[in-house]
Amino acid sequence: MSELMLIVMRTAYQYKLKPNQEQVSTIELWLDLLRRQYNYRLGERFSWWSENRCPVNACPLIMPIPQLKNNPDYYSQKKDLVNTKDKFPEYKLVHSQVLQDCIKRVKLAFERWLKADKNGQRLGKPSFKGIGRYRSFTYPQIKQNCIEGNKINLPKIGKVKLIQHRSLPEGFQIKTVTIIRKADGYYVTRSLEDKSVPKFNSDVEPTTENTLLIDMGLKNFLVTS
Repeated sequence: MSELMLIVMRTAYQYKLKPNQEQVSTIELWLDLLRRQYNYRLGERFSWWSENRCPVNACPLIMPIPQLKNNPDYYSQKKDLVNTKDKFPEYKLVHSQVLQDCIKRVKLAFERWLKADKNGQRLGKPSFKGIGRYRSFTYPQIKQNCIEGNKINLPKIGKVKLIQHRSLPEGFQIKTVTIIRKADGYYVTRSLEDKSVPKFNSDVEPTTENTLLIDMGLKNFLVTS
């Protein structure tokens, strides 16, 4: 049986937001709480890394190796959010999935630092976020009908006015919504996905008859074979 593969088309549309004063206060509160959470979880990972790693040329061979502490990973840190909300009730104001996405950002930043790229180079060590340096948060899931007229309904924030200068393309679904603070205000970026692209047979051997080469450039928009 031949294997079928599905191509998924993705794009992103960004719009200017016009939140009222109460919504601005909520967004700013979330950004600061998420910044603190990001720094705390990143610190947990750095602590484990420094306490449990030992250079080969400096490992004390005459001493017993202590038992390793539990490595804080995405799942353990996400599970610990329950304790965070108990100790700091203000975190209950933040949408739960937005909090979980903050933990995911820590995971990705730490893994990019530890893992080398194809050239053997590693990215720089992730840094803690200072005040005002955490500028966005993401809803990993949101209702498809979140747009109502000229407003977007953001869970736990409310209906925020936006300048929708272009409509969403037909057939695309909203995957994620990210709120971003910039120098000139707030923006919303909607990540879109279109799954209507037909499946194709991956077992078909490419030939000059069933393959089209496309070269896109600046001088000429595209040139085909």
